[in-house]
Amino acid sequence: MADIRPVSADDHAAWLPLWQGYQSFYNSRIPEATSALTWQRFLDPAEPMHAALAWRDGQAVGLVHWIFHRSCWTSGDYCYLQDLFVAEGIRGGGIGRALIEHVYAQAEAAGAARVHWLTQETNYPGRMLYDRIAERSGFIQYRKLL
Repeated sequence: MADIRPVSADDHAAWLPLWQGYQSFYNSRIPEATSALTWQRFLDPAEPMHAALAWRDGQAVGLVHWIFHRSCWTSGDYCYLQDLFVAEGIRGGGIGRALIEHVYAQAEAAGAARVHWLTQETNYPGRMLYDRIAERSGFIQYRKLL
């Protein structure tokens, strides 16, 4: 399996290739300045953003990012699992599930009422996992870029 632990300032070089791989998986490109700001937010204890890496044999092989936010529907915060990525070639071995369960544990410890996330409809392997460990909400996402 893998050892999952929160990122530290020393983990940037291990995190960045996974972050770039995640962007490639979704055919996206996030500006370097935004990625640098995101990294700094993970390290700031005042921020609601968090990150962890999955390590196997001294190598970072997966990442997960989550954000706590308020809800009008519950007294406890919600936890948005924003990004999840496992290196190609080792997917399907339980690391993705372990990263999600890490977020579940962090959210529960923080008193969150819910963990939620999105994925693309075409992410069939991911959806097979998600269907086993969570419930589909039935909601459809709409957005407008500003």
